[in-house]
Amino acid sequence: MLPAELSAWVKSAGAPGYRAEQIFRWLHGQTVAAPDDMTNVPPALRAALAAEHPFAPLTQTAVQVARDGTRKLRFATHDGRSIESVLIPDDDAERDKLTLCVSSQVGCAMDCGFCATATLGFGRNLTAAEIVEQVYRATALAARRPTNLVMMGMGEPLHNFDNLTRALALLEHPWGAAFSPRRITVSTVGLVPAIERLGKISPAPNLAISLNATTDEVRNEIMPVNRKWPIAVLLDAARRFPLSHGRRVTFEYVMLAGVNDNDADADRLPRLLRGIPAKVNLIPWNPFSGPRFTRPSAERIRTFQERLRTSGLSVYIRSPRGDDIDAACGQLAAREQLATIAPWRPTAS
Repeated sequence: MLPAELSAWVKSAGAPGYRAEQIFRWLHGQTVAAPDDMTNVPPALRAALAAEHPFAPLTQTAVQVARDGTRKLRFATHDGRSIESVLIPDDDAERDKLTLCVSSQVGCAMDCGFCATATLGFGRNLTAAEIVEQVYRATALAARRPTNLVMMGMGEPLHNFDNLTRALALLEHPWGAAFSPRRITVSTVGLVPAIERLGKISPAPNLAISLNATTDEVRNEIMPVNRKWPIAVLLDAARRFPLSHGRRVTFEYVMLAGVNDNDADADRLPRLLRGIPAKVNLIPWNPFSGPRFTRPSAERIRTFQERLRTSGLSVYIRSPRGDDIDAACGQLAAREQLATIAPWRPTAS
């Protein structure tokens, strides 16, 4: 519940209004696992909360650790679904950055041809509680708070708009985790009406767009959403997205050999992005079983990057992180891998 909703519930339970702040701080500041842990809340109010709003926490079922320190967390939901989150440390230890990739759905309905999550189909939307709990569980596991949250795990965040924005409000509230919107990025394949709705949130989070092609012909083939909102319409929405000083729209570009990595693509991309404060992340395709795609050579990717840079674009190559545990971009699928993944258990104190 948002603070106003919690306040209304507290009053309906016959308790003074200040109890709402106490409960919210326990839930989102101390991240307690059960009402009985709220030691300064009266037992009767704790019992009423448990009865009317029963906790349905995620169950952490596995943690995998990659060679580069990336950790993939697997959770089971109350109805037996599997979802995954990814903790990504920065290559540069001096920056002390820790990014958490958060899932918003079980599976995904967008059917992008290069993404493992698409192979699962759509299961259901995650609730706001299930979204924020991934953050709290990852924080506990890492013994530190992530510096950056990216809503680009399993699912299309803007396809679950109401629960996503409720989760953002919970995560940003000063009584709780108090994340800055500048530290939260929402990624989308290009749901144009939802991008416009997201821009009306004040303050809006950062926006990342999974573009991955420079022509409608290619994008239609690898990203079916483009048939409804083609590139020109999508980029018009990006131009209208409100950006405070110094902020840019991030364009993710998954590089697929022989599909979207030629010189003509590199020449078209800057023209498409003209007028948008933008940066481009080039993502070498992370393979998984099934698709026909291959990753371009490192030389081809660097050549593509340099060609974009000559136009003045800020362009970065995103090194695959956690690809040895299927935790890299586009690889999350939450399939059972009982032969290789040991159940997580807390370390003995």
